[in-house]
Amino acid sequence: METQNFKVVSTESDISWTGRKVTGAHNGTIDIKAGSLEVNDGKLKAGSFSIDTTSIKILDITDPATNTQFSGHLFSEDFFATDRFPEAKFEITGVAETGDSSQITGNLTIKGITHPVSFPADVNITKESITASGKILVDRTRYDMKFRSGNFFLNLGDTLIYNEFELDVKLTAVATN
Repeated sequence: METQNFKVVSTESDISWTGRKVTGAHNGTIDIKAGSLEVNDGKLKAGSFSIDTTSIKILDITDPATNTQFSGHLFSEDFFATDRFPEAKFEITGVAETGDSSQITGNLTIKGITHPVSFPADVNITKESITASGKILVDRTRYDMKFRSGNFFLNLGDTLIYNEFELDVKLTAVATN
């Protein structure tokens, strides 16, 4: 069994996020800080990466004052509590091949709270590199982000924020051995 290790190239990897509410959606990016992947016999078997929650950017709000206010709210205790939790983490616990794609299972930790997640991903492996992409749907209320959730507050009307947000993850990693 041949094992090969890969280091995530943070400058070539990124996460785009989308959060939805009754009246529309917001989107932006979050930086991947570091990570590693392990391949056995040409197949992805393990890995993890850390996410720099202090790097959250909002792309759809162009007014600087509004963008700064919204960013501050995302960094606050209502959402990511970046002062106390500057990193989130994803760790692969299993990979199943499903035809042209892979089903990735792992543990996502946000605000020190860990829950399993599973999602389809496109994984391309060569001897020199790995590229992988997939969309993770995250129920924010499971990570103590309850602000304007219909599960916890009544009569929100058009101020309701949907519980699920989407992380569109794109990783590039290079061989280390």
